[in-house]
Order: sequence, then C-alpha cells, then structure tokens
Amino acid sequence: MSSNDFSVELHERWLRVALDKSAHADFHYRWLRHNCDVDRHPTTRERTVCSSDLPDDIRARRAFVNDGALVVEWAHDGRKSEYPLGWLAEHAYARNRAPVPAPPTDVAPHELRAGARLDDTIVAAAIAHVRTHGLVVVRREGASAAPPEDETEPLVERFVSSGLHVRGTHFGRIEDLRTDNVTNQNTDQLGYTDAGIELHTDQPFLDDPPRYQLLQCVRKAARGGDNFVADARAAYRYLASIDARAAEILRTVPLRFHRKQAAFERLVVAPVVARTDDDAFFVRSSYFTLAPHAFPFDEVEEVYRAHDTFVRLVRSHRYELSLEAGEFLLYDNHRMLHGRSAFEGARWVRGIYFDEHAAAG
Repeated sequence: MSSNDFSVELHERWLRVALDKSAHADFHYRWLRHNCDVDRHPTTRERTVCSSDLPDDIRARRAFVNDGALVVEWAHDGRKSEYPLGWLAEHAYARNRAPVPAPPTDVAPHELRAGARLDDTIVAAAIAHVRTHGLVVVRREGASAAPPEDETEPLVERFVSSGLHVRGTHFGRIEDLRTDNVTNQNTDQLGYTDAGIELHTDQPFLDDPPRYQLLQCVRKAARGGDNFVADARAAYRYLASIDARAAEILRTVPLRFHRKQAAFERLVVAPVVARTDDDAFFVRSSYFTLAPHAFPFDEVEEVYRAHDTFVRLVRSHRYELSLEAGEFLLYDNHRMLHGRSAFEGARWVRGIYFDEHAAAG
C-alpha cells in the first residue's frame, strides 16, 4: 500500500490513522508525544522524559503517513515525531473505535413551515418532532389576520388538545418576557431584562422541572435578542466517549440549584445529569442559580473541571435562530439548554411551560 492509502484525521485531543485497508486506530496526542522515540536514551532506549514534563494543551499542527510511518508535527515546539504503523498496530488501545458524533448545530432540519393560520396539524407535527429531536422551530408563511398576542391562547389550547398540559410556575401561567412586564409575578430575574443569557435549563431548582417550553415571538427586538439552543444529551454522550470521569461526576455528584428572589426561594440538590436514557434524559444546568459549591477541598477542582468541560462543549455546539413575530420555538427542557443574546428595543416573547399528560394508572 502507498502512503496515500493511509488517511489521518486530526481531532481536538486525538487523531485517527488507518493501519491498513480494514483497520484504524485512535491515539491521544499526549500518548503519542509521551512515546516519541526522540525522548529515549540513544544507548539504553529508556525514556528520558516523563509525561508530566509535557504541556497540558499538547496538539498536533499536522500529521501524515510517509514510508510506513505516522509523522506528527507538534504545535508547541515544531518537533516531528515518527511512529511505524506496525508499532502503532501492536500498541493500539482504541482499534476500530466508533466515535460518538459531536452535537449538531444546523437548525434547518428542525424547522417546520406553517401558513398564516396555525392549525392542529402543525401543532401535532411540532410535538412529534420535539419528542424525537428535542426542539422544533415553527416558521410562518403569510401574515396572520390576528396579531401574535391574540394567537397565544388558541395556540396553547391546540397544544393541550394534542396531548400536553400547561404547567404554571411562580411566574404565572404565561410569561410575558419583556422589560416593561406588568403581567407576571416574581419578575426580579434575568428573563425580564434586556441582558444576554447564556445556555441553561429552566426551573432546575424544582424537584420536577417542566418538560417543555414554548417561546412565542410577539415582537422582535430592534437589535439582538436571538435565541440559541443546544442538545445536552448529545453533548453528554460525546463527552462520555472521550472523558469518562467527567461524565461520571456529572451523573453522580449533586450540585445545589438555588433560586432566591424577593418573594420566592427554592433549593434542589441534584446532579447535572440525572438520567441518561433516550426518552428520559434529564439535565439541570443553570449558572445563575448555581449555589456556591460545598465539597471537600480535594474534590472541588475535579467537580469544576467536569462541569466546565461539559458547559464549554455545549456552548460550542449550539443552534442559533431568530424568530419573527408569530413564530415559535418549542424545546425539551429536560434535554436541551437554551439562551438568548442581549437586545435593544421592545422585544416581547411569551413563554409557556408544558408537561406530558400523566399516564392513566
């Protein structure tokens, strides 16, 4: 086989190299650099460098196969290391590994088109889509005869008749997310300001947070106010495939989610990821309601590392969208994180929480 038959794929922390026509193997950059032959005594062939001497952010600038060996050029010092393919095959610890895909970011497959009138068909399709994919965006084609604020209650009733029920919270039944709010209780929180809000789940301080949220655009902001959503289930599974310890901490170590407002207070102690099943995945993530950690000294940094690695992964793989008046986003609050950019002007978005109807006993 020629060198052209051996492909090399570079990833953030590891690479994949074809060992032959039927096998490939994955190797972490740190493992490769730790096993570089340059760092061996010329006579005894013993290592002269400890892995602790290597930089923590070691990366490959480029890599290719030449004359039966993998050649890696390192970003931090420009060194070229060579690894015979036969030696890599002998020491391959991840042969033919099937990688978990990174979370998706293209929102187009999750957009449904509705006419000027929102009917039962589009609502049923939206519910079916969000149950499978975690989010759906309903776009409008043609102007509605009614202003968007007059469509809210009929839309809610269509969702109820299609199998969901409205879930009120300490804000009320329907939230008017606008800076001049006069309709809701407990508005001393970020949603009623013009500030940007990073990705989070809603109501993590409740024992049983609402399953779905509908965000209906009544009036766009003059500038900004775009929405973003991220699939935490896909992010968690991807993280678990490359960092098992971080995934274990997210699943087993309880954090304190604490909301304290002038007239409302609630605290829940629970892990970030409570369930990992397809249909029952359950994540809590909210930087603005996360109480100070109270772990033993020797655990604090490990918890921070796991939490921050997960959040950074989620933030780097998000759907971004802008809603026009009359359009809406429906997402699974147990699976997805959502947020918005800062805005200027009289933005008005209505938020309604839904749960599935309880199964008959």
